[in-house]
Amino acid sequence: MARNSTRPVVTLRSTAGTGVTYVTRKNRGNDPDRLVLRKYDPVMGEHVPFREER
Repeated sequence: MARNSTRPVVTLRSTAGTGVTYVTRKNRGNDPDRLVLRKYDPVMGEHVPFREER
């Protein structure tokens, strides 16, 4: 299956400032704005919001 620009790979960085990142794919058609997901930050030891980096 070919990769395209509709579902690009995005980097999510912790808003806690610990430098932890996650990598995921998103659908630009459904989510044109920056993605914010609540994920586990192992440095903090708790769930925090992760925001899409550009």
